[in-house]
Amino acid sequence: MPAEAAVKEPSETSQKPENMGSSKPSPKAKAENPYRAVRLEKITLNLGAGRDAARLDAGLVLLERITGMKPVKTFTSKRIPTWDIRPGLPLGVKVTVRGRRAEELLKRLLSSVNSSLKESSFDEAGNFSFGIPEYIDIPDLKYDPKLGIFGFEVAVTLKRAGFRVRRRKSLKKKIGTRIDISKEDAMEFAKKELGAKII
Repeated sequence: MPAEAAVKEPSETSQKPENMGSSKPSPKAKAENPYRAVRLEKITLNLGAGRDAARLDAGLVLLERITGMKPVKTFTSKRIPTWDIRPGLPLGVKVTVRGRRAEELLKRLLSSVNSSLKESSFDEAGNFSFGIPEYIDIPDLKYDPKLGIFGFEVAVTLKRAGFRVRRRKSLKKKIGTRIDISKEDAMEFAKKELGAKII
């Protein structure tokens, strides 16, 4: 037997993979994680009417016509003597839409503004909103002389898997900030999923 032991060359199968032992996911794996997918949670249509009772009633009719759902009145919670505003005074209407109906309606509403969204329309929490100056800009919605001409605001709320754990009333728990939606995430969602242009 030779005095010096033979030295074996490491085989390809015995070599340690480059990323073995690393607990930090790669950027690609992070992007493909289905639990990080941004989804539409709801859209809320808001219409301010002030103290104009006729406009308030017209707003109720318009939002129900657009969404097919029954809107509700919004009321003041503060007293502002300068403007003669007291708590409980109806000043607007709103309606919230979720699910598949919300997705279809949002694309329809975006088309009324040429699918263009300002970067300033997005907040740091990953939500965005935009205004529709005149409802007649919405496809398949014609002018109604009984309603007149006015517009409303669309507020879009996004979510990720796990958001419900943070918001539910029962067994609410704190979760990490990794699932938070950034402004950039929301803009990417608007471009890819809604075909919007950010200006």
